[in-house]
Amino acid sequence: KEVGIMNSTVDRLTYTVEEMGKALGISRVKAYEIANSKDFPKIRIGKRIVIPIDSLYKWLESKSISA
Repeated sequence: KEVGIMNSTVDRLTYTVEEMGKALGISRVKAYEIANSKDFPKIRIGKRIVIPIDSLYKWLESKSISA
């Protein structure tokens, strides 16, 4: 998704936990479980958690198993 800012568009930089869960095809509960794990890339803004999309991709690559 893109967000308009003063006549220009900017690609989104983060997902909410719910958006991350949908992107990965997992439940909301599992998404929060993963987001609250120690090694997961997240930013806390008050009580809110956002996930940098680039960091999510890197985290996924680090967790993938090569055949």
